[in-house]
Amino acid sequence: MPPKADAARRQSFKHAFARSLRANATDAERKLWALLRSRRLGALRFRRQQPIGPYIADFFCPSARLIVELDGGQHGNDAAMSYDAARTRFLEARGFRVLRFSNNEFLKDPDAVLEAIWRTARPSP
Repeated sequence: MPPKADAARRQSFKHAFARSLRANATDAERKLWALLRSRRLGALRFRRQQPIGPYIADFFCPSARLIVELDGGQHGNDAAMSYDAARTRFLEARGFRVLRFSNNEFLKDPDAVLEAIWRTARPSP
């Protein structure tokens, strides 16, 4: 398959996968999305399950170049932590800021998570 066709096929697959992630969101993702959607946090626009490079970000605010990740228990092992660190380095090297919270952290204190997101995303004076 020609490289251009292969890239288009990968892009199409990534968008379909992002759509399936949106349809099968975790409880924490659904609750955070309810708080972020429709510019509910300081008029900031967020997208969910946004493809960025080879990855899919849980939540993305384009104007702040901010990515918010909610991690479940599967992110606690060494292999997942190494993957997450490489992913964060890739995104930060391209000018994105990455905030990472555990599902439990968010469910326990959503206000603290929203405050951290707002402090990071708000336009500087």
